[in-house]
Amino acid sequence: MKINSSKIPASPDTSDSVKKLLGFELETLKNNGGYFTAKEITQQPLLWTSTWQLVKKRKEALESFLNEAYQQEALTVILTGAGTSAFIGSALQGPFQKNTRKNTVAIATTDLISHPAHYFTDQVVLLISFARSGDSPESVAAVNLANGLCKKIFHLIITCNPSGKLALAKSVHPACIFLLPPESDDQSLVMTGSFTSMLLAGLLISRIKEIEDLEGTVQQLSVYATNILNNYSEKLRAVARLHFQRAVFLGSGPLRSVANESDLKLQELTGGKVICKFDSFLGFRHGPKAVIDASTLLVYLFSNNGYVHQYEQDLVKSITSGEKGLFSIGIAETARKDMELDLQIVLSPNDQTIEEEFLSVCSVLPAQILGWYKSLELGLTPDNPSENETITRVVKGVTIYPFKHEK
Repeated sequence: MKINSSKIPASPDTSDSVKKLLGFELETLKNNGGYFTAKEITQQPLLWTSTWQLVKKRKEALESFLNEAYQQEALTVILTGAGTSAFIGSALQGPFQKNTRKNTVAIATTDLISHPAHYFTDQVVLLISFARSGDSPESVAAVNLANGLCKKIFHLIITCNPSGKLALAKSVHPACIFLLPPESDDQSLVMTGSFTSMLLAGLLISRIKEIEDLEGTVQQLSVYATNILNNYSEKLRAVARLHFQRAVFLGSGPLRSVANESDLKLQELTGGKVICKFDSFLGFRHGPKAVIDASTLLVYLFSNNGYVHQYEQDLVKSITSGEKGLFSIGIAETARKDMELDLQIVLSPNDQTIEEEFLSVCSVLPAQILGWYKSLELGLTPDNPSENETITRVVKGVTIYPFKHEK
């Protein structure tokens, strides 16, 4: 079964025959260092359909590998990665556990390698590693530590780079490598399509037996993303011109981790000139709400679950009645008429709905676009906004020390 591309609105073309990307001429983007990031943001609708096709193509191999792991008694699934890749695991943790009925935890590689004995005990583990490049020192170190400390280990590696150290690592333990489409391997410093495509792959793999039935969901995701790109980019460009110095992103469940990725995206693309925070709607009440001042941008990532929305609605009303910040954005699948917001980004142009967990894939797009525009507004180069190389595409300077396990 193939995805019917005629059902998917055309996304902004990134070929050289097209004059503009995100409102800028290609030649201008190549001169101001924004071309790759703009291209990687705008190609995501098509990237997601390619990801679905690849998961479907690998269905038999993935099912066979996962069935062997799932048959193990007392199996623990650990979702891991570093930085943005760690947020993939955090967003997936709840849906993966719900979909597979297996005990699932999300632990960043940066925690696994500093305290391996806390997490790799004498147990059976399915370690699912997410990595754009697969060359971060922590990625391979986590795999090696798991090999040495776990009673039995299975490795599922989901990566964008076929030449990365993680993809090429040899293992005597059961392992499966899933490579994303080549377009997912972002060339810019910040992760955009790599994040969303790996997240989508994780969701699809957690429901591998239903992969054919999820075709329509992926089509709808592409519709949502195209709607954002075509109808909200200029509005987000206007927001980027506002003089906000802080930004807060709020979400619940899987969207809390997407709020985390959104805050990182804006902070990275602005070279740290905009300080960002994230939290859940309920958690934000317990102290962090104090961060709101007259220079704060508030971004709400709304669930489409009616039960969850009650808590979201209460918090927005609470904020609106007090210090409401400089500007507020709500990202929702369908229009919210019950809250006071400065800008609503409505994902679904046709009032169709998808399952809440899949909203995590497209709800990060506004932050990617906003961060890109704000980067240019601040005179930075979005493809490499870290002027002093405080951050780099692949982390540098990390030494991996030998670990001696003391029982």
